Amino acid sequence: MKKLYTAIGLYLAALLSAQVPQAFSYQTIAFNASGAPIANGNISLRVSILENSATGNILYTETHNKTTNAKGLVNLNIGQGTASTGSFGGINWGTNTKFVKVEMDPQGGSNYTNVGVNQLMSVPYSQVSKTIVTGPGQGITLVSPNGTNYTLNVSDSGMLSLPTNTSSSGNTLPSNLYTYGSYNSFTPSSAELLRGNGTTKVGYKYLQANTQIKFIASPANGAQVYGSDSNGFVTANGSNYNVSSNGYYQILIAPNGPQMRAGFFNFVPKIRFTAISGTTPVTSVTYNNATGKFTAIINGVTTSTGGSFYIQLASESIEVEDLGDNLNDGSFDIEGTAITFPNLSSTVPKNYKVEFSLNFDATGTYTITQL
Repeated sequence: MKKLYTAIGLYLAALLSAQVPQAFSYQTIAFNASGAPIANGNISLRVSILENSATGNILYTETHNKTTNAKGLVNLNIGQGTASTGSFGGINWGTNTKFVKVEMDPQGGSNYTNVGVNQLMSVPYSQVSKTIVTGPGQGITLVSPNGTNYTLNVSDSGMLSLPTNTSSSGNTLPSNLYTYGSYNSFTPSSAELLRGNGTTKVGYKYLQANTQIKFIASPANGAQVYGSDSNGFVTANGSNYNVSSNGYYQILIAPNGPQMRAGFFNFVPKIRFTAISGTTPVTSVTYNNATGKFTAIINGVTTSTGGSFYIQLASESIEVEDLGDNLNDGSFDIEGTAITFPNLSSTVPKNYKVEFSLNFDATGTYTITQL
């Protein structure tokens, strides 16, 4: 039987209103009958929302045609596929338990095989409960179509106050933030999603001196825009952030006291070795803006003077990240397994060239050549 394993799970991606999810993301790894990931393959999936049980009434069904990545990973936005039964917007998420049934055809056709049914737990409904059930004095948060948050409060005597915008201060940024700027003429449709659904968000990009940067709630015209206040904190409708010099940057949004601050860290990736008991290998790393690739020349590596290695990003930042490779397939995994040098010797030092590209979300690929 063809298998489809859930690799990362479910999380809420967007809201149709303050109460009902418009879509949620579903990330999986597709495996063939031999148990190997279906790498760079065209597959089709049929997703159904069931009520009350794993064999319950089908409320909604949609289909997706997707291409897996080099590791067999595929991303779905459930609620945005081709509907064949029911209406996603018509689902009453506030009553009864809901289950997601996933069927797959690894050939990309319509010969679907059931590969799993999972109950939707609390996460997809967390925004529902957060906006409706609140503690004393917290009010109800309403979200406008452009992503702006407003709070409705009530006094002890039952008097309602007018909604106030709460997006400009404190930890009230949307769960997703995208980066755009003068480098793409502030075009929302080509804005890039910062990684991280919590308070800390990060992205990586080559930027030229005097590039202007802002953030946006979604890659759509009219979405809420965020910039800098006079102290550098992220605020709704704030000013542009300015990048001072050419270079590769870690773009970081992180808590700073009760508010959120954006930082831009110009860095050159480092080679972090796993074994150093003698002379450290000599390394140099350069970036070619025309090809979008880094080249690292590493001289004098043995099993004890170097061993395996990581690509270390933004070592001077508060959010230092190491890139490894869990599957040894030439693709990066954040905080993954150390990358091995080929044909490494315990006694004879060898020289290597490592070329790699880095995407905005810190994914990427690499090659290692012995010199």
